[in-house]
Amino acid sequence: MGSANSTLDSSPVSFSQDLVDTLADNAASPTPSPARQNSIDAHIRARIQAELQQLRAEEQSVRDQIYAALEKENLDRERAMAGDPDSVKTSAALLADLDEVRAKVDRFHARRDLSEFPTLRQDSEALVACYKNNATTPLNCWQQVDKFKASVAQVEQQHIKSLQ
Repeated sequence: MGSANSTLDSSPVSFSQDLVDTLADNAASPTPSPARQNSIDAHIRARIQAELQQLRAEEQSVRDQIYAALEKENLDRERAMAGDPDSVKTSAALLADLDEVRAKVDRFHARRDLSEFPTLRQDSEALVACYKNNATTPLNCWQQVDKFKASVAQVEQQHIKSLQ
């Protein structure tokens, strides 16, 4: 077994000219085929998107940490300035207070009705209309301004007389 010499058949191997040309063209051009290039591009885009999402998540995490640190620093500063740690309100409590003040202002504006003073309301509307019509030249509304000032002075005088 194995001691017998095997004889090699030395017949020449031949390849078709089309195969040789295709291999030569592929070796000569460094660019991959369009299908392969599309596959490579899709893979690269997927990796870029994944990396971008990871970076955005990290950025949001850093922002949250910065926000928390700034809020803590502000509370510490407010406590130090107030001297009494229990008197310092959180930002949520301050926002609630702000909403309450806004509601009061809205109620005040709703009660402030100019129906008792039709002249003042007409002069006010005329002044606003003039400003809208002369947005680039508001000085042209000087007559409406004077009328409005006179109406306000008249209402003030009526109010002063009503208090006496």
